[in-house]
Amino acid sequence: MSERTYPVRTTDGRTLSVREVGAPHGPVVFVLHGTPMSNRLYAPHVEDARRRGIRLIAYDRPGYGGSTPRPGRTIADAADDVRTIADQLGVDRFGVWGISGGGPHALACGAKLSGRARAVVALASPAPYDAKGLDYLADTGEANIEETRASLLGAEALEAVIGPQRESYVRGDRAATDAAMATLLSPVDRAVYFGGLGEYLFDGARAGLAPGVAGWRDDDIAFVRPWGFAPKEIRVPVTLWQGRQDRFVPYSHGKWLGEEIGHAVRNLSDEDGHLTLYEHRIPSVHSWLLTYLGR
Repeated sequence: MSERTYPVRTTDGRTLSVREVGAPHGPVVFVLHGTPMSNRLYAPHVEDARRRGIRLIAYDRPGYGGSTPRPGRTIADAADDVRTIADQLGVDRFGVWGISGGGPHALACGAKLSGRARAVVALASPAPYDAKGLDYLADTGEANIEETRASLLGAEALEAVIGPQRESYVRGDRAATDAAMATLLSPVDRAVYFGGLGEYLFDGARAGLAPGVAGWRDDDIAFVRPWGFAPKEIRVPVTLWQGRQDRFVPYSHGKWLGEEIGHAVRNLSDEDGHLTLYEHRIPSVHSWLLTYLGR
């Protein structure tokens, strides 16, 4: 399966770094990465796409990897970037899936690109910070509580927290990043993380953070500010995946999103955590998306 990377220019003069793999004329699925991460794709996901004839397209969100920062961006702005890429590639319709920090950005495509984004999947997605009736930080691992609280204080406070972590990635200090994640790894997530997934996540985040901390910082600030749309506005088919053993993004977030997006298919799993969704559930995601895209 061939893979290529290339730049796409936006109308406001930015560059988006795009990675593509799969059948050139197959159904298109956009993959929106987590936080922090990059456009690098996980080999088992690529292999599943190859078997199904899917054309997978991922891109570095602004500030990550080869993509120009866009200070002050909102979650909804991701839909503009996906539209720009699709327009330049001549793609009229597509599916979208996003995991963790990519989840809200995938939902933005469902809200803003109805008619082109034919179906959307959000796995382990955080809910809006101002979600009514949701205790946002309940059952969250300590590392993400600290990061979220710093995000609320602004860029300087946040960079004081994530800056040293970014340096660990850049200098290749896997042990330091593993230690930083200790409070987030439930037993089921620990098993897949140290079973091989962690190496991919480390390498992908290292690539995304190579130019600086802007992508991570701007993601985190966007999560706790108004998203630019309400999840209940989404009219396209949606599937949500959420694990009860998730310490990155608690189960209550997926439950809230499922109640807010009343027509969503809700896979609220007792046996999953956060990373197990990445490791085990993407074949089901691809299969479901293909029912709306054709084979």
